[in-house]
This record gives sequence, C-alpha cells and structure tokens, in this order.
Amino acid sequence: MDRAPGLSVRLKLTLSYAGFLMLAGVLMLAAVWVFLLRYVPDRAMLINPDDELTSGVFPVRSALLDVFAPRAAAVLAFLLVFGLLGGWILAGRMLAPLTRITHATRTATHGSLSHRIRLPGRKDEFRELADAFDTMLAQLEARVAEQQRFAANASHELRTPLAVSKSLLDAARADPDRAADPLLDRLHAVNTRAIDLTEALLLLSRAEQRSFTREHVDLSLVAEETAETLLPLAEKHGVTIETSGDITPAIGSQALLLQLTANLVQNAIIHNLPGRGTVWIRTSAHAGTAVLTVENTGERLTPHLVPTLTERFRRGTERLHTDHAGVGLGLAIVKTITHAHDGTLVLTPRPAGGLRVTVELPTASPHHDGGALPRP
Repeated sequence: MDRAPGLSVRLKLTLSYAGFLMLAGVLMLAAVWVFLLRYVPDRAMLINPDDELTSGVFPVRSALLDVFAPRAAAVLAFLLVFGLLGGWILAGRMLAPLTRITHATRTATHGSLSHRIRLPGRKDEFRELADAFDTMLAQLEARVAEQQRFAANASHELRTPLAVSKSLLDAARADPDRAADPLLDRLHAVNTRAIDLTEALLLLSRAEQRSFTREHVDLSLVAEETAETLLPLAEKHGVTIETSGDITPAIGSQALLLQLTANLVQNAIIHNLPGRGTVWIRTSAHAGTAVLTVENTGERLTPHLVPTLTERFRRGTERLHTDHAGVGLGLAIVKTITHAHDGTLVLTPRPAGGLRVTVELPTASPHHDGGALPRP
C-alpha cells in the first residue's frame, strides 16, 4: 500500500522525549519563580548595620532576575540538546527489536520462510510479537513444504505411467500395418503435453525448494548454447536470433539457469511476428550483478497485462493454437528460478511491440567468492 511519507517512529519518540524534558524544565523554573522569587521584595531594603549576621543590603527581585534569567535559558538549551540526543539514542535502543522484526518480514515477503527472529531477552511486548511471528513463519514453511512435496511426489508418480503411454503410442504409430488414425495422433499430442507439464512441475518444485548446488556459471555461454539449441525452432517461425555480451559470471545452478534462458528464448520465439520477427539475447556484468536480457518483437502488450504473464498456467489466447503452446508455466518457472537464485525479474512491454525481460542475478553468494569465470 502506497502511503505519503511521514516522520519515523524513532524521530517522533525523540521529539516526545525532548518535549517532555523541556516541559519538566519549564515547570521547574516556574516553580522557582512562584515559590521563591515572588517573595523577594522589588525594592531595596537596608538591614541593621549593627547586626553582624544581617548586615548589608537585601537583594531585590530585578537583580535576581537579571542573574537568574540567562542561566535559566542556558539550562533550557542544555535540556533541549540533551533531550534530543538522549531521546534519539534511547528510542533507537527501544525500537531495535522492531527493526529485526521488520527485516524478518521483508525477508519472508521475498519467499524465504526459513528465517527466524529469535529475539533474546525477557518477555515483553516486542518479544511476544517476535515469538508469534516466528510461530507463523514455521507454520507457513511447513504448509508450503507439504504442498511442494505433494506436487513433487504427484509429478514423480505420473512420470512412469505417462512414459509407458508414450511408448505404447509410439509403437502403435510406428506400426506399418495400421491405418491412418487421427485419434491416435491426438492422443500422442495430449500425452506429450502431459509429460511436459509433469516435467515442468518437477522443475518448479526443485527450484522452490532450492535443492541445487551453486557453482560458477557464465551467462554468456548459457545464452549462446540456448541460441544454438533453439535455432531450428526460430527458423521454423521465421525469427532471427541475435546474441551479444561479454563474459558474465554468476552464481547458481548451470542446469536451472540454462532452463531459465531456454524458457525466455522459446517464449520470445513463439510470441513474435511470424516470418519477420527478431529475438535479442544480451548479457552484461555490473558491480555485483549479472544481467540477462531477452527482448523480442511482437504484438503490443498493455501495461496491466505484463505483470500477469508470470502467473502459473497463464496463457494468451494465441498460445492455445500453436504447436509449441507449452503448459503455461514457462515464465512462472523463470520467476521461480530467479527468486531461488536471489535475483530479480523485470518484464517491460516494448513501445514498438513485444516484450523485454531482464533477469539480474548476484555474482557472489555467502559460500562463493564470485570470481570471474574464464571462457573455455
């Protein structure tokens, strides 16, 4: 939810502490005036000079005010500075647990449910909030893990019967004595689509669980390999592939990043201008970040449609009538793999038509130094 910027809680508490301290100082000085200075005479009084204990001139109110007022102002100024500085430090210490809770919340919003606050110390309001949040994260993590295991197990169990069906259909189609049967070809297409869906669900589950080994990967080599692999598909659709970029080191899974790039390029080929389209694949290295950009020509996309393309089983109407329609998980897999590598995914419609997809991946991780990769 977008909100107008305002003062931080720490600043509000600081101003409150300083304000209360200033108010206490003013009340103290007012008490001095009311209960002490008001009883001092405003005219000079001579005291009996013969009395050694009371000899001299009794101070008058104006003289005391001349001495008291500057010192009172100095005390108030000191209280103001002390209240602001001390209030800022005190508010920071008081709000430190809230900062940890906020950090954990932001971490959870990015998909990492394994993080826990584990706020130390005796029980108070902040620690009750932190403990409740940790409990919620544990329950969410357990539910998500259960769903992922179910999807992975179900997909794994489906692989065997689908493979058997595929073998039977291939054998029936290869039989030279059989008559042409469109129904058999249709069954083969449906079975192939089910196999693709099963493999995609398994890949999604693997990426979501982050059950892969991180290694040094050169995105420029991944882009070149993908372009060579999908060149026949591009030629079939009359699409030109252009690849550019220098050595682009990143940290992650070679297989998953290859799948990510293949999904992006295949999506860019299929959803393009038939016979006159172009796909651009660019890689670049920046400070701490490796960038992969896949851009294609095509029909103009509305800004409100683009963010929905990464939803699972999201398809445009044209995807349902092509030989390479996919299973509606292409960009969803790209999004999941990107997040599993602690990266960011940005989809931007091109003004002339088509889509620009930018993937930014870290070049280092806590377990790797992220050094540059030599090109073989």
